[in-house]
Amino acid sequence: MSAAVKPLDVAIIGAGFAGIGAAIRLRQKGITDFAIFERDTRVGGTWRDNTYPGAACDIPSRLYSYAFAPNPDWSHTYSGSGEILGYIESMVQEFGIGPSIRFEHTVTGMEFDEASGLWDIAFAGRRRNVKARSVVVASGPLSNASLPNIPGIDSYEGHKIHSARWDHDYDFTGKKVAVVGTGASAVQIIPELVERAASVKVFQRTPGWVLPRVNRRTNAMTRQLYRQVPAAQRVARDAWFWGHESVALGVVWNSPLTRVVESVALLHLRSQVRDPWMRRQLTPDFRAGCKRLLISNDYYPALQRENCKLITWPIAQLSPRGIRTAEGIEHQFDCIVFATGFDVSKAGAPIPITGRGGRVLGDEWSRGAYAFKSVAVAGYPNLFLTFGPNSGPGHNSALVYMEAQIEYLTDAIGMLLDQDLRMLEVRRDRQERYNAGLQRRLSATTWNSGCRSWYLTEDGFNATMYPGFGTQYVRQLARVEADDYVRTPRDTTRAVSAGGRTAVSLR
Repeated sequence: MSAAVKPLDVAIIGAGFAGIGAAIRLRQKGITDFAIFERDTRVGGTWRDNTYPGAACDIPSRLYSYAFAPNPDWSHTYSGSGEILGYIESMVQEFGIGPSIRFEHTVTGMEFDEASGLWDIAFAGRRRNVKARSVVVASGPLSNASLPNIPGIDSYEGHKIHSARWDHDYDFTGKKVAVVGTGASAVQIIPELVERAASVKVFQRTPGWVLPRVNRRTNAMTRQLYRQVPAAQRVARDAWFWGHESVALGVVWNSPLTRVVESVALLHLRSQVRDPWMRRQLTPDFRAGCKRLLISNDYYPALQRENCKLITWPIAQLSPRGIRTAEGIEHQFDCIVFATGFDVSKAGAPIPITGRGGRVLGDEWSRGAYAFKSVAVAGYPNLFLTFGPNSGPGHNSALVYMEAQIEYLTDAIGMLLDQDLRMLEVRRDRQERYNAGLQRRLSATTWNSGCRSWYLTEDGFNATMYPGFGTQYVRQLARVEADDYVRTPRDTTRAVSAGGRTAVSLR
């Protein structure tokens, strides 16, 4: 008979930015009994999967990286997907995380056992489950590609490509191509496609606010300075951070500064698009910030190329040979590119999770996801989320928010292990009070001002965005307050407070 396998202290789901960051900080805090479970064969998450032509981040590289793992060698202000993936891979190597990653492990479900205080994790195609005292769900909101719900989508007989699952073997030369969508991925793809394809038709449902992008190459002298004087890179990062923080005044709330943002975008539109009718088609009818702002210098020029045409009629259905629009015209294509984003888990759970008492997270989140400070959920002890509900920034770097979550949850796990707890569970009343205040604040933001966006559920519940400054979000996660949690020791005869911390400071 084989010996029982010792449970892990921590199981991390996902080897993208969040999962790798959590592993690094756990190790730096002396917690080494962990494993990362990744469904793919490589690390990288979103930046492994998004390799479409022109793929890049719309946040400056100095800010789209961890403060605890600075990179002095970013080549440009805004880095491409390959360089960002390289940064993630370099962190794995530098911090020795590789041996802890178990590739081709797709989680199919998790169930919590109250008696033992352990999570039981099941995987596709594997007989043996893994047990862990705590779990970090770091699978990310931008991990599952989303195809639009268009009638006849399966009837189309040409080539189909989703922006997050790019087919690099397909040759666009001489082809007639459709692009469905005009969001953040589309504005990067379209300028590349018009250089390759015979013709490109862009199907726009709603125009977005487009701001100019200044992308400069980082010269060798600057990179050398950052390597030799790390404080100089910290100063550069702080400057970018506070610059983006100020943008919140114009895009998180509807204010006079919102008009400034819109004026800059309209000036950008006028300077690049001369035709008044086309400008009208590209002018949004909602406040800046209600949908994600777009950053591009070459999107508008690409739309005006001779081989490109903007289509604003709604799509009625797909046919075997192309796309039929609402006025009855069928547009025929060799290939359709769906730049339609991701299946973000605003309602339901990203994976089946069964908590204390048999409760199912997918059921509890069926009308909209919620959590305590985006990180913990009542009824699901020892479970922690990265980029959980209401942690999305509309103006600053997601990595700033993610780093705050990682600091908080790794210290919470430290409390669980230090105090030898069977269960560490956020109090439901604290969670409800937190979310009631959050939704009140969200009602006054641009995201809830009436436009239709992926931030909201079908009935208008905002489970995605954080209604405030990045500094506010980081501050709320600066301490793990023991009073926010019910702490159940493994040894029920021992008082929780014996030798335990009542609060953990992360700074």
